[in-house]
Amino acid sequence: MEIFQVVLAVFWLIAGVVSFYFSIGNARVWTSIAVGFFLILLGEIIPGALPFLPGLGSPYVLVMGHIIGTISILVMSHGFQEYYVFTRTLEFEGNKLVVYLVAAGVIVASMLFLYANIGLINEDVIRIVRIVENTNWVFLSLINIDLIRKIYFNVKDTPIGNGFLAFMVVFACIFLWKGSQLYIDVFSLDQVKDVFPIRYEISFWCKNLGNVFASISVGATFLYLGKLLR
Repeated sequence: MEIFQVVLAVFWLIAGVVSFYFSIGNARVWTSIAVGFFLILLGEIIPGALPFLPGLGSPYVLVMGHIIGTISILVMSHGFQEYYVFTRTLEFEGNKLVVYLVAAGVIVASMLFLYANIGLINEDVIRIVRIVENTNWVFLSLINIDLIRKIYFNVKDTPIGNGFLAFMVVFACIFLWKGSQLYIDVFSLDQVKDVFPIRYEISFWCKNLGNVFASISVGATFLYLGKLLR
């Protein structure tokens, strides 16, 4: 599985770099969306996919990764809400720098809060924080799919219309990924996999395949949009 995790990390590295570069080179209305997807790289893949690097397997890093993952879905969901308002009013407020600073500020504040409670971190805490994160991802993915559908109907006659169809595919893959992990955690299938082997195997492979498809679709979507918006 280590080879798979490294390959997965490479896919998300490409997706993260592409999304961050996209956020720099395009209008403010795209910034929160792109930054949110970039944070998946920081919050999920680095501590989760490369545990054999020094320090990345520590409980503090794992919990912080799940917190950043939660921040990620909140930031990108806010971005899609902003974009929907933009398609209705053709107006948006704020500037790109504020998005970067707010996201960084929330992450730093979370790091300090977690560090102040580092002595309380154990396996139960990691599991609870992971469940909170995945719950946010599952329900906000469904909400975002519906919101992106509405955005698509507002921009379907523009060159970027198909890009929002691609985002719906992205969130469908994320729903499969996060939903499967949530199912495993809620029912502790990893601890009773010998009793329910079929359920665990199906959930395990749905989680991994959803993760791979999400990473590929994120990178492909931003590359496609970047080409259209040049």
